[in-house]
Amino acid sequence: MNLRVEVIEYLEYCTFRKSLSKNTMKAYRIDLRQFLEFVAGTTEPGKRQIEAYITDLHKQYQQRTIKRKLASIKAFYTYLEEEERIRENPFRKIRIKFKEKKTLPRIIPRKEIEQMLRSMYRTKPEGARRKTWLRDLSVVELCFATGARVGEISRIGAGNVNLDTGVIRIMGKGGRERDIHIGSESVLSLLRTYYEANREAIRRSGSFFVSQRGNRFSEQSIRLMMKKYAKQAGIERTITPHMFRHSFATYLIEAGADISYVKELLGHSSIRTTQIYIHLAAHKKAEILRELHPRHQMNIGPAA
Repeated sequence: MNLRVEVIEYLEYCTFRKSLSKNTMKAYRIDLRQFLEFVAGTTEPGKRQIEAYITDLHKQYQQRTIKRKLASIKAFYTYLEEEERIRENPFRKIRIKFKEKKTLPRIIPRKEIEQMLRSMYRTKPEGARRKTWLRDLSVVELCFATGARVGEISRIGAGNVNLDTGVIRIMGKGGRERDIHIGSESVLSLLRTYYEANREAIRRSGSFFVSQRGNRFSEQSIRLMMKKYAKQAGIERTITPHMFRHSFATYLIEAGADISYVKELLGHSSIRTTQIYIHLAAHKKAEILRELHPRHQMNIGPAA
């Protein structure tokens, strides 16, 4: 068996038969190429070689990354087994356990979100720069208003925004579509103003958010833009689009929103993914009680 040829055929299968996303395919290519380099010269790697590769991964990466890389390889071997390209799947004899450190998502304090937006509104430029400012402000407002991923914001099509009803169609992971309603009239008004100022560029590009060169406003450009405005507002922490997503979910749950509703808004396939925001909200509530409860201000004598 020529393992390299099998990988090429598998990637074509994933692209055209399974219609996996570009990001998933990129990860598969990287993970499988790395595996091929480790087992180079072997026709059919067995359990011992794969175990050695797993050990090598542990020397280089965090648990979460290792888990993803192994999932890519296991999926490849499952394909080989189902297509009867291998006699035996070596992963059936390998037991892998992960003890990942649970980390709560990083959110942006409410006062810093307000600080950043206030700073952006106050720096309203005149002339040609106004179009760019309207775009940047619209992107930041939309990230916080919808909790959408940065890639989802970047890929919003010109025809996916209904400025009359305030409904935006988002293309999520795995090609799953969802509609999100803009609940703030001021944000919707801003999007209308942005659209009117950039109507022709939007029409030509086909993307709702357009770069100065007339192309889609990319994910990396959005990240750099947010970093710039956060610094401009005097915020010391690094602000990322995903932090707006975490903040959106956490503050909704803190306000009493049903978790199943938040799950749909975020486009999660499983409610287990959304449940981390319950823990985050509980953590915040405990922090509030520790800092603000009136009992701390009372002068009461020690216990007898």
